[in-house]
Amino acid sequence: MATTTARAVTAAKTTSCKVVLAATVAKGLLDEVQISLKTLQRKPKLVGFLANEDPASRTYAERTGQTCEEYGLDFELREVDKDELEEAILAVNEDDSVDGGIIYFPVFGTKQDQYLQQILHTSKDVEGLSHKYMFNMYQNIRFLDEAKTQKSILPCTPLAIIKVLEYIGVYNKVIPYGNRLFGRTIAVVNRSEVVGRPLAALLANDGASVYSVDIDNIQHFTRGEGVKMHRHHAVDTDFKVEDVIPKCDVVITGVPSKGYKFPIELLKDGVICINFSSEDNFGPNVTEKASIYVPAIGKVTIAILFRNLIRLHQNREGKSV
Repeated sequence: MATTTARAVTAAKTTSCKVVLAATVAKGLLDEVQISLKTLQRKPKLVGFLANEDPASRTYAERTGQTCEEYGLDFELREVDKDELEEAILAVNEDDSVDGGIIYFPVFGTKQDQYLQQILHTSKDVEGLSHKYMFNMYQNIRFLDEAKTQKSILPCTPLAIIKVLEYIGVYNKVIPYGNRLFGRTIAVVNRSEVVGRPLAALLANDGASVYSVDIDNIQHFTRGEGVKMHRHHAVDTDFKVEDVIPKCDVVITGVPSKGYKFPIELLKDGVICINFSSEDNFGPNVTEKASIYVPAIGKVTIAILFRNLIRLHQNREGKSV
């Protein structure tokens, strides 16, 4: 991805496109993490579970550990046999010294992986993927308590993209909180249950008109006319990519395929483009159309992981956030 970013920066030098790097966005979030750490009596602890031979999972785990050490958080990587992982997760659920857990998938590569994710206790779910957190996200319930002192945890990658959009000014701060994407039209090219669908829901809950593009069809996520509904609703459409992309102010892609390239010719001039795939979904000529291009978001995702860990620690301590 560093090569992709370098190509994007080079291409942008001959255009009016601004390339925004993930590290730039992450810095502000990591500064917030440092400030929050000073208010805690102990360093929050994150435990990672590695039960596979996937090189990408190990790399992610090692980078998480290195970054935790750099920013003053405790990290312990526990390598276990996949058949012993369930008991290891249950042990962490009962361990008061552990504030969060993260499982490096795939483990079995089946629905059993979903089960393993769900047995990690909600109070330790740093990735925000438990049923409780996902339910709150889709229902646009933003707090865990009636007093609204404890915010619900959101999935790391979708929230990282939200923070990127806030950083580059897509969110309108003049509009009341919760509606700040009203008037924006956004396409999300990915509808996975981990990133694409949650992201479309989050954007629509904040007021945007969102086209969720999948290989089979395009769904339209909105909160209705005048954003009067409490939460988003999604409907199937007969639209094609060429029908919706020219209308979009922001196009976000996450197609995990080396062979996929987004059709740049469909983009309107001045569009904002964000890629969260590990592959380069946009070619270098995206800078000829886009006003802002974000080629990767990985470092922002790590910052959100740390932010979520601190929030879990604060929630367990009963502190308002």
